[in-house]
Amino acid sequence: MRQSTNKMTFVILPASEFINRPVQSRTRFQPRSGFDFVRGAVSPSSLIQMEQLHAYWRMEYIEAPRYPETTRPFTELPALGDDRKALIVHRGALSYLLMNRFPYNPGHLLAIPYREAGELEELNAAERADLMETILLAKRLLAAAIKPDGFNVGFNFGSAAGGSIPHLHAHIVPRWNGDTNFMPVIGQTRTLPQSLDTMRERLAALCPTLSPNPGA
Repeated sequence: MRQSTNKMTFVILPASEFINRPVQSRTRFQPRSGFDFVRGAVSPSSLIQMEQLHAYWRMEYIEAPRYPETTRPFTELPALGDDRKALIVHRGALSYLLMNRFPYNPGHLLAIPYREAGELEELNAAERADLMETILLAKRLLAAAIKPDGFNVGFNFGSAAGGSIPHLHAHIVPRWNGDTNFMPVIGQTRTLPQSLDTMRERLAALCPTLSPNPGA
């Protein structure tokens, strides 16, 4: 079919005529995959197989109440009186367990003394002992709930060491073989398979069922 104007003529060819032309008359550029610029359609032989990433749990996260914003979170969160909203998993006599709002891995917990202190030396003997018991509880709780292959446990003192909140706190991070893969290394993204609220409910429900610490 030909359409003419005063300035130019357009020639519209049927797709079959264009496709059936000899190979020599086609452009030399051939994409390695995806859209076939010669045939004007997706080539089945070079089709990119698109993988679907299903993250149905994200809806739970989207609909969940937002983590409260505070200026001194580790002293203000326990005072809220709503452990579910604060993401507190366990309360001890002098310290407590909190879900990390920005987890390195699923189940990343923080062990925190109630009294605000910046250094371990500022805690008295009872507070240091209670904090260590809370750290051990966190490790046992995560081992029972999500069965990691290992743990990172430690403190960051000062901004130069990675500390972001002056109220001291211990990180208890569950680790799995292969959890450092292309997503965090190349994409600078971590995949968390369960929302913080759901993980918090799971750990909080399991905590009272743990047997007493064998070394206590």
